[in-house]
Amino acid sequence: MAEKSSIDRLDATDVAILRALQQDARLTTKELAVRVNLSSTPVFDRVKRLEREGYIKRYITVLDAEKLNKGFVVFCTVKLSPINKKVAQEFCDAIINIPEVTECYNISGHYDYLLKVHSPNMKYYQEFVLNVLGELPMLGSLESTFVMEEVKHLFGVAL
Repeated sequence: MAEKSSIDRLDATDVAILRALQQDARLTTKELAVRVNLSSTPVFDRVKRLEREGYIKRYITVLDAEKLNKGFVVFCTVKLSPINKKVAQEFCDAIINIPEVTECYNISGHYDYLLKVHSPNMKYYQEFVLNVLGELPMLGSLESTFVMEEVKHLFGVAL
């Protein structure tokens, strides 16, 4: 018999709780209970279980990058040189400590990594490439794609 996937272990109420919390993580247990048609104690217990089992990783506040002068968004593809496990780990360790990089993905294809970078403007990004990314010894090449307009940006997972 095939093992159930993680999502198959959730019932409809668990999924409803996750959907509601993705929309508004500040809901109180009481408010959440009303939304999922259950009393507060079982909802509290379910949320704690979902946290413990790793379905809920953390709670965050979504900030407005434009208002914080970080609205210039660039997707940067990076090719490492040489490419091996040690170099890849060193790159990842370095990227984790660079605050302008808000997302980093190991990808397949011509490039090795895709970075999402937030900066105030083009000049700042140019200096960032030269003085931060350009100083990484394993950086072989990079290509920048500048975001002109954000059309869709969801912070959750479709359930």
